[in-house]
Amino acid sequence: QVQLVESGGGLVQPGGSLRLSCAVSRIFFRFTSMGWYRQAPGNQRELVAAATSAGTTKYADSVKGRFTISRDNTKNTVHLQMNSLKPEDTAVYFCNADPAFDDWGQGTQVTVSS
Repeated sequence: QVQLVESGGGLVQPGGSLRLSCAVSRIFFRFTSMGWYRQAPGNQRELVAAATSAGTTKYADSVKGRFTISRDNTKNTVHLQMNSLKPEDTAVYFCNADPAFDDWGQGTQVTVSS
């Protein structure tokens, strides 16, 4: 059973930045494509960024140019640098494989508000 522990969320003003981190265990991390997902109240969970084991990345159009996903295969961690945050980025953020496993972590809340 995969273990996913997200951290780094918080309250930030519009235009601010946050860096999310996720510690992953119990999978062959270095061979697994990993992603960051988010879910806002009343919305479905969506994939916002993903990185393959080789480092190829993809982004949702809504975050392209503002968010950067990275991974450290030596530490089994994946990060999401979020810049120029907007109120519509407010959501609970989760990491998981891409495509996702059935098991999810607790997520980390990101609130963008003045």
